[in-house]
Amino acid sequence: MTITVYSKPNCVQCTATYRALDKQGAQYQVVDLTQDDSAMEFVRSLGHAQAPVVVAGDLNWAGFRPDLIRKVIAQAQVVNG
Repeated sequence: MTITVYSKPNCVQCTATYRALDKQGAQYQVVDLTQDDSAMEFVRSLGHAQAPVVVAGDLNWAGFRPDLIRKVIAQAQVVNG
């Protein structure tokens, strides 16, 4: 499962999200919303207005959500066995 974190510089919730993903050993891609207009449009099309926005498979959310990070990691472990 691909995990993408759409973030902004100096974002406390973004940093907390990276740390939680790192703690779980997750591999993820970071996209800087201040440098990528198409990414910003995509995030807005999902209905989100704050960073970070995490997209993992069919699931997406905004803000620091350790509960959803654990859920995504658990799903990825089941898929990867």
